[in-house]
Amino acid sequence: MAGLIPEETISKVRENVNIVNVISQYVSLEKKGKDYIGLCPFHEEKTPSFTVNEGKQFFKCFGCGKGGNVFTFLMEKENLTFPESVQKIADFAHIEIGEYGQQKPKYSNILIKINEEAADFYHRVLVSTNAGKRGLEYARERDLSDEILNHFRIGYAPKQNNLLLTYLRGKDYRDEDLLASGLFVQSKSGEMFDRFRDRLMFTLTNEGDYAVGFSGRRLSTDKTEAKYINSPETKVFEKSQVLFHFSEAKKAARSENHLVLYEGYMDVIAAYKAGVKSGIASMGTSLTDQQVYMLKRITKNIIINYDGDDPGVHAEERAVKLFNKAGGFDLGVVVLPEKLDPDEYVQKYGVEKYQEQIKGALTPTDFFLKRLAKKYNLDNDRQKLAYLDEAMQEIAQLSNPVEQDLYLDRIAQQQNVSKDSLKVNLLKYRRQFNTAKQHTGEQIPNEAEFQQDDGPAPEYHQDIAIKNDPVQTRLLYLFIHSEHARDYLLQNKFLFPDSDYQKLAELWLNFSETHEKPTVNSFLNFIPEQLQGIIVNAEMADMPQDFSDREICEQIYALEMRQVDKQLNKLMNELQDAKRTMDTDKIMSITQQILQLKRIQGQRGAL
Repeated sequence: MAGLIPEETISKVRENVNIVNVISQYVSLEKKGKDYIGLCPFHEEKTPSFTVNEGKQFFKCFGCGKGGNVFTFLMEKENLTFPESVQKIADFAHIEIGEYGQQKPKYSNILIKINEEAADFYHRVLVSTNAGKRGLEYARERDLSDEILNHFRIGYAPKQNNLLLTYLRGKDYRDEDLLASGLFVQSKSGEMFDRFRDRLMFTLTNEGDYAVGFSGRRLSTDKTEAKYINSPETKVFEKSQVLFHFSEAKKAARSENHLVLYEGYMDVIAAYKAGVKSGIASMGTSLTDQQVYMLKRITKNIIINYDGDDPGVHAEERAVKLFNKAGGFDLGVVVLPEKLDPDEYVQKYGVEKYQEQIKGALTPTDFFLKRLAKKYNLDNDRQKLAYLDEAMQEIAQLSNPVEQDLYLDRIAQQQNVSKDSLKVNLLKYRRQFNTAKQHTGEQIPNEAEFQQDDGPAPEYHQDIAIKNDPVQTRLLYLFIHSEHARDYLLQNKFLFPDSDYQKLAELWLNFSETHEKPTVNSFLNFIPEQLQGIIVNAEMADMPQDFSDREICEQIYALEMRQVDKQLNKLMNELQDAKRTMDTDKIMSITQQILQLKRIQGQRGAL
């Protein structure tokens, strides 16, 4: 399983990284006791059930059942092979693994490999060829420096037909794989053509920073062509699950303490130039539930900064509702003046002014109330009453009483009305709101959703069930961790009733005899994938190190009695069948077997 990379190199990589630091690139982890917990990156959940044990360097989701070590995590999350995961962790830890890092491609998925090749091709065309001169001139007009072009992997698809197709065919890619990549279209006659021509190319990457698609910005003045064209959805590119610049922005989120959501790629780039490195954008479509969950895994602090025009502000309203529906977010909303988008604002007012706008982001309620005030003529009493009534309906949905009081004070002062009179309406709508929530079975919004109970509540289960027999798990744990326990079990000729547990015991014996310093973490990478869950369960169960021979005997006895009970149940069913058929000989034989097992139960019980 370890491929061409020597075991000592694998051990060096594993021992020089902290699994918490690696997984923190994908999940916002919170320390709870000796473990770290967060929202699972493998399935959507509301209550965190994903746990990382720093001491043992293992992760485990108690909702979907996935678990393992740092290599397993990347293999699952990024669809990497084992050698590829070792290479990526080595890169993360700045560990040189020599020639072995070059033995295999950086990515095994053929569609990702093709998109990566295309990203490099487009970028080289833009920055170093005559064919890319038109694209580079446009990039300079948009004030895109070399540093920006490199960071965002921006390229240019030239006007000439089929340059990319010729280039990739020259690298011996099959036409069926090229078509599946989304980079080409096929005519009715079967001829293939480059999908993107004469466009500035924005590379779209997955969470692991691998290219999975592109968005091409039209450079020609022909308005019959779409301004932006995206890659079609493929096996590696789903628009609803991709965010532009996400792989880089989530790193910046740890220092900036938020992510900033924009409408377009150029807005993200403008913000980056203005020092806001945590910018992201959806793929030219409305925000999706999947994208909201991606953000929730990284941080609860989100700032929404869409364009300042009417469609942009309406889109902000929709986004706020989507985040509020998901719950658990601390939202900020930026509405730039003069209906400017972030790119235009930075060009007109500069970096410092834009950073002030981000720092001064409105709360969602403040954003809504400002929008609401523009909807009514507040000099007209009838419209003022309508405004106050709608404002109370909005404030009634707030769960924080301090926040409610803050806005009551503000509206009372601004509209010159009594706070007590506002409270009457507020309480009325609060009751209506709570009643409606109870009838629909929804939880009343609670900002404390991210505060976990003493134990995570599983709410999702995969079809595959990982074996977790507490008795056999305890004995296997002792078999692996204690030489005394292992010798005791072997001397008593103990065999695990379950074949998977027995197989693991045999594999550990072989592994410990052939490795100078065997560890459970290294053992995990040398056993079949279907058995790894048993080991992870044993390690994450926080079992006591202390034990006695008596405990081992009691565990063995429990397994023996379980087998006796199983045989008794089987015989009792057979006895019922024999009685139905009046088979006297069979009745006598089965009865004797049952009595013998009952005596065994009695003898064991007397001990």
